[in-house]
Amino acid sequence: MDFLQLKKNLKKDFSKLKLLKIAILGDSSTQLLHQAIKGYGFEGAINFEIYEADYDQIEQEILTGSSGLYEFQPDYVLLSFTTQKLYSKFCKTSFNGKTSFADDHIQLTNTLLESINERIKTKVIYSNFIEINDFVFGNFGNKIESSFIFQLRKLNYELMKLAIVNKNVFINDVSSLNNEVGNTASFDSKIYINADFVYSLDFLVRVASNIVTIVLPQIGRLNKCLILDLDNTMWGGIIGDDGIENIQIGDLGIGKAFTRLQTWAKQLKQRGIILAVCSKNTESIAKEPFEKHPEMVLKLDDISIFVANWESKVANIQYIQSVLNIGFDSIVFLDDNPYERGLIRNALPDITVPELPEDPADYLDYVRNLNLFETASFSEEDLDRTKQYQEEAKRSVQKQSFVSDDDYLASLQMTSQVAAFDKFTIPRVAQLSQRSNQFNLRTIRYTEDDIARISESSDFCTLSFDLKDTFGDYGLISAVILKRKEDYLFIDTWIMSCRVLKRGMEEFVLNCIVHIAKRNKINKIVGEYVPTSKNGIVKEHYANLGFKLEDGYWYLGVEKFEELKSYIHEK
Repeated sequence: MDFLQLKKNLKKDFSKLKLLKIAILGDSSTQLLHQAIKGYGFEGAINFEIYEADYDQIEQEILTGSSGLYEFQPDYVLLSFTTQKLYSKFCKTSFNGKTSFADDHIQLTNTLLESINERIKTKVIYSNFIEINDFVFGNFGNKIESSFIFQLRKLNYELMKLAIVNKNVFINDVSSLNNEVGNTASFDSKIYINADFVYSLDFLVRVASNIVTIVLPQIGRLNKCLILDLDNTMWGGIIGDDGIENIQIGDLGIGKAFTRLQTWAKQLKQRGIILAVCSKNTESIAKEPFEKHPEMVLKLDDISIFVANWESKVANIQYIQSVLNIGFDSIVFLDDNPYERGLIRNALPDITVPELPEDPADYLDYVRNLNLFETASFSEEDLDRTKQYQEEAKRSVQKQSFVSDDDYLASLQMTSQVAAFDKFTIPRVAQLSQRSNQFNLRTIRYTEDDIARISESSDFCTLSFDLKDTFGDYGLISAVILKRKEDYLFIDTWIMSCRVLKRGMEEFVLNCIVHIAKRNKINKIVGEYVPTSKNGIVKEHYANLGFKLEDGYWYLGVEKFEELKSYIHEK
């Protein structure tokens, strides 16, 4: 997509898209960036309402409490300091031995963030700095602390550390984007001289795409699963024809391309992305390389669901999706065969199906640069995700041996630990808030800082729930935030992982909420369902639990409430 196509998007109908407010503050011209973000927002189904600050007014906008920035109340603030302007400031202090240039900018940034956080609740997207070596010292500048390149690289490093401490700060990594294309492609000196704009139009599209990519997982739109074809995708050759000894994999020749792709997939699995296999193959033959080939990076233990048969890939992917119980729009499918890719796109249009290059040597660079697995959070539970879904596949097999759902649920011997949010569960609760789309009654997104403040407030009561059964540990799978009112408890948030649907967790959670109401001598619980395009599965949630609808809210009387049947026992 080029800049002209993005401009055409500006004429399209944004009215049905999710509305988000973003403020753009830059030290150089931002008009074209404004258009690119708005246009790329359409590609991500977002209607960006944009506040564009005046030219080079970052500090004034942020440090002045009555500025247009604070009147706008944005969901996101984009801070776009640029290397070119930074270099102009640096030149005024060069050759004086000063080594605190980066530290001074970080101190300024901290001041700006403190001012923003004191006045509004927002997320900050901070563009880091494209590396430009002025070659005043040549390569020796890497050994001179007062050189521009040394200070620039230090600044980018310190920005990453700052973002770790400030949970509402996200780095727009334009430095990495620039590394992909080079300075000659990212910077147009004529545009800069004539319009004071630092990006070429082609590079501007990449920057806008990256900003939208940062936003998407924070509103629950992120990919959770990578489904892999095998022959000529994970290795060279056809395992059924060539045999295990003749497939191409390892460190020699074209085999290296497949090893690199497997290594990337394994790294994704290690950070919590679900890996599945969908291959037209005999299962025992398809599994043989995973079990016996010494150069395979991926092993069977890395695969949550392994489907190899001679059925259509459409049907097999539908099966994988049903076991994982995630949206098709959370799935990425890699297949070397253009025909199979076309079938999946046509039958399952919500799935992301990259158009792999013809040459396997280009596979990894292509898919890696698509940045398909952007995330807004990471928790320790992500590391156990593969094991959890392998256990879920075993549950699906066992369920088929029971005629009665009650008998099946009783056989699982489920237990749950119920507790208030604490420093260990806050990251996972925030992650659930950001990722949960289907079982999310009001779809309010909270950051870690938000959850921490709520957990410390006497105005709220918080509950986290884990779940274990005979097959294993689901981890933390549900969270509830109750807001105390004068004569009732309001269910501010009720979120749950779809992996535990139809396990009786909904009934178990409500029983716990009622117990809290009774302990506090509160006779009424009030809930709200705010419909979205994805949470239709909970449309009848409150009705099914015995709540009554009045004036758009759901009411439950505590006094006459009878504990609901559940096969889950509190630990």
